Amino acid sequence: VQLQASGGGLVQAGGSLRLSCTASRTFSSYAMGWFRQAPGKEREFVAVISRSGGSTDYADSVKGRFTISRDNTKNTMYLQMNSLKPEDTAVYYCAIRNVYGSRRSVDFGSWGQGTQLTVSS
Repeated sequence: VQLQASGGGLVQAGGSLRLSCTASRTFSSYAMGWFRQAPGKEREFVAVISRSGGSTDYADSVKGRFTISRDNTKNTMYLQMNSLKPEDTAVYYCAIRNVYGSRRSVDFGSWGQGTQLTVSS
């Protein structure tokens, strides 16, 4: 499966944006996740969603502000980001989770090209 993230851009602090991750073929068999990487920092976990979409998990830094969702009929996953902060600035990546329950980037694969989010203060 090939993944492509899109929807990034420049947003003012407090604003909202929705990212999309589109798969090249059906991905309903996979749990999916979002990660982000800021300049000079390691890639960090943001959120993950189960195959059906019925279960989600978030990093503490985004809990209550970000919402992960998916539409398996469209082979697309989303990340709705509200109340954005300058520290959310990063390149956002989507990936397939290969190890159940993991938040570690090494346990995810099929990384798509990222999409840049910049939040201005």
